[in-house]
Amino acid sequence: MSTDNRARMIKLAEEFFDIKNDPAQISVDENTIKRLLEIHPATLSEKTDQNGPIAWMLIIPTTKKVMNDFLSKKISEREILDRTIIGEKYETIYLCSALVLPEYRHKGLAKEMLSGAISSIMDKHQIESLFLWSFSKEGKRLARWAAEKFHLRLYER
Repeated sequence: MSTDNRARMIKLAEEFFDIKNDPAQISVDENTIKRLLEIHPATLSEKTDQNGPIAWMLIIPTTKKVMNDFLSKKISEREILDRTIIGEKYETIYLCSALVLPEYRHKGLAKEMLSGAISSIMDKHQIESLFLWSFSKEGKRLARWAAEKFHLRLYER
């Protein structure tokens, strides 16, 4: 498999979120992936074609306390992950990121991925809300869509 799309996705994430210049954001590495998957297998989603990934999504189920601390700027995005305890009762979901390569946008991939991930988490947890720290109007639109579809309260930092 070609790594062309993977390199493009990484570049897109770096440009969009500028993670290298903001250590308070979640930087995805092998340890982060392991932790996310321990929290819930649906935290990470990926769609691929023959050239590699075309869309990535990261969400984190967590508690209202963690959400409220993040929304009130008491904790950073990175601390959402650090303060989410594996096996806890999760009541909310943080929509961390949704990235789609430009030529695959407006085809419903992000909605499909988010819907599947939220449904999977809701199978085991009483999710009441969704929250985000929006970097784009598309991210806000996706969050509004999901909140409406799943009847969740929506909060934004």
